[in-house]
Amino acid sequence: MSNKNHKGGDESRCSFCGASRNEVELMFQGANGANICNKCIENGFRIMADNHLVEEAQAVSGKTAAAAPITKEDLMKPAEIKAFLDQYVIGQDDAKRYMSVAVYNHYKRLMYAPKENDVEIDKSNIVLVGPTGTGKTLMARTIARLLKVPFTIVDATVLTEAGYVGEDVEGILARLYQAADYNLEQTERGIIFIDEIDKIARKGDNPSITRDVSGEGVQQALLKILEGTVVNVPPQGGRKHPEQKFVQINTRNILFICGGAFDGIEKKIAQRLNTRAVGYGRNNADKIDRNNIMQYVTPQDIKSFGLIPELVGRLPVLTYMQPLGRDALRSILTDPKNAITKQYERLFEMDGVKLTFDDDALDFIVDKAVEFKLGARGLRSICEAVMIDTMFEIPSQNITEFRITRNYAAKKFEKSNGLNYK
Repeated sequence: MSNKNHKGGDESRCSFCGASRNEVELMFQGANGANICNKCIENGFRIMADNHLVEEAQAVSGKTAAAAPITKEDLMKPAEIKAFLDQYVIGQDDAKRYMSVAVYNHYKRLMYAPKENDVEIDKSNIVLVGPTGTGKTLMARTIARLLKVPFTIVDATVLTEAGYVGEDVEGILARLYQAADYNLEQTERGIIFIDEIDKIARKGDNPSITRDVSGEGVQQALLKILEGTVVNVPPQGGRKHPEQKFVQINTRNILFICGGAFDGIEKKIAQRLNTRAVGYGRNNADKIDRNNIMQYVTPQDIKSFGLIPELVGRLPVLTYMQPLGRDALRSILTDPKNAITKQYERLFEMDGVKLTFDDDALDFIVDKAVEFKLGARGLRSICEAVMIDTMFEIPSQNITEFRITRNYAAKKFEKSNGLNYK
């Protein structure tokens, strides 16, 4: 601190705001003669706080502010969790029951820290197996919304071993840390959803000269963070370098939910069940529901598909998503709180237009989704094809109501696909 500037003047001035020494309480002078007053330091601190850099610095030093603990009153019972999921996810009762119990037990485990010589409860990570568009991602996102915990989704197809082009496995934790608003304690009890987990299955049992950097190598890298370990993570993500500051994140209490279509796994299930058995054992084969063979999936089938045994062992809760039938797809269009038709109606309402859908128009959309085997995601793409002209034209027209008929839906859908509707 000094009263003289580096040119030998009688009065120092702040190099940032220009205030004189007499106008502030404190003035600090650097080695190069530059000055900064206490007011500018305080303003800088506030800017850092607004951009979460203060929390980041505290996290690096292990001094993150404590987050509010999960209490018994906050945690809903499994039946209540399922009832909440029912509002957003159509069907999939078995999967919702598995998820509700697993999530309830996981956060109950966090509330009751084991005492000395007490039983220690292991973490129950979850794997969801089912065709695309059946609601795997939606279910995980809805669970996170219910529990009000940090949540992030990562696509397993972009993950690679450390040192290769792509995203490190540890980058998943950086995403969760950012989703937690840079709060370390919140991060360490969040949820990570790893989508397309089946895409990192090892390519085969035969050793290869080239490294499988996005397959088995990624599975090996996932083992420790799934089980629970302390990982040095760059706060802002990206690759590590020696001079970078790290946040130490303990993954012991982070819940991992993995989802994948596992396309073709039905054949492996059928081989295990010996559905073509003749003679001895034929009675068991006759009891198998061949229309929904996914319900018989076991960890053994996941292993046969290409996930290494160590990874399968760290995903103890295995459940399946049923293919969505016509009735389920029809309900998805209209029933959930965030149903697709409700979203369009709300968008048009903002323009002062009342939008309605005829029942047979909705039936047409469902028929196309079933025909193309697109699942729930297909409903949205078909609706967009039907609605694009309407959404373009209506805001410029002076109308208050618009009705979507089957004939209109079919005409617009065929036009978007380059076909002539008759």
